[in-house]
Amino acid sequence: MKEYYPKNGRVILHVDMNSFYASVEMAYDANLKGKPVAVAGNAEERRGIIITCSYEARKFGVKTTMPLWEAKKLCPDLITLTPNFQRYRTASLAMFQILYEFSELVEPVSIDEGYVDITNSYDLGSPIHIANTIQKQIFERLDLPCSIGIAPNKFLAKTASDLKKPMGITILRKRDIPIILWPLDVEEMHGIGAKTGEKLRSIGIATIKDLAMANDIQLKALLGINGFRLKERANGRDNRLVDPEAANEFKSIGNSTTLPRDVKNQQELFKVIESLSDKVATRMKKKQVHAQNISVTIRYSNRKNYSKSKKLQNPIKTLEEINQFSKEIFLSVWDGNPVRLLGITASDLIDNNIVVKQLDLFSYEKEADKEPLWSAIEKLKSKYGKSIIEPASERNNISQKEEDVGTHTSFNKDFLHGKKF
Repeated sequence: MKEYYPKNGRVILHVDMNSFYASVEMAYDANLKGKPVAVAGNAEERRGIIITCSYEARKFGVKTTMPLWEAKKLCPDLITLTPNFQRYRTASLAMFQILYEFSELVEPVSIDEGYVDITNSYDLGSPIHIANTIQKQIFERLDLPCSIGIAPNKFLAKTASDLKKPMGITILRKRDIPIILWPLDVEEMHGIGAKTGEKLRSIGIATIKDLAMANDIQLKALLGINGFRLKERANGRDNRLVDPEAANEFKSIGNSTTLPRDVKNQQELFKVIESLSDKVATRMKKKQVHAQNISVTIRYSNRKNYSKSKKLQNPIKTLEEINQFSKEIFLSVWDGNPVRLLGITASDLIDNNIVVKQLDLFSYEKEADKEPLWSAIEKLKSKYGKSIIEPASERNNISQKEEDVGTHTSFNKDFLHGKKF
């Protein structure tokens, strides 16, 4: 099958699950299939926003991030369900296990999408055959639909997977760009939002072709280095590799300080904690990571050290969050004696682009205003990460509550009951 693969270059798949949360719910309850279904916060009270919805609901104009009351107005028969993140994590894990059967080079990007480099997988068949097999196995084993893009790089693969939904498979070659991509509005290009699109239009760039032909100096003045990067994408150039370890570079980020004297005044110690939290948050921002574990170290005047950590329900990144949890941990372990050293460490780090929050309904609504896409709520944790997809060495740590197990689907029978694929 080597004849179907380039001698120089790569073959990249982008696997994108279709209406993932809603599809998982329909896989658990076959009675929901074919009906307008939405997963939303505070569904019972007709409040909150739409996290995702089925294609049947989309026909009525229901969209992700739409207020629930508005969605109900468009589709009175809309079935609304409360998010079940444990269920979605379990389905995501199963999906990525399937991808790993075709290549070791798998890079999860979110709970419901990932890249697969199949350049050296020619013994498994042609690229289109592999894509068809993956799509078929995900559907047959998990009862979940997906779309797949096939291309020589990550950008084109991602773009291709968006072209046919649901259950589409699209090949996008560099030679196809002038015909397929260039005529589109610039805002339709992956990586360009409304604000960037508005800036580009202000200098006469209205289509992807305009961007591909744009002046480098003008782009850099408008968007900095990102302007040149976007132009490269518009021309189909993207040298990024599929990197399974992309989000696992940093194990922890911490700061500590030895106080100039023994301190037992709580307010003084709180000021030190806030300063340390600020330093940790700043470093996390530079590394573009969230933390799912915060630990505090105390060294007393007698030089004895005590540490305590807290596993967080939702990943955090801001100064306010780190400061709040650090103070709580400090108060739970401090015995009132004079302190000579304080330290704060953020660990279980997650790349910002692949983090998902195990949000309760209140926090989901609050966060959704700030980061509106949320097709996977925020972007997933890394490869088999602690809150979404466990690393291969830890994937058995995911537990499935018995009440979460469905009864009528291949998803339930093949995965939740332990059958080997």
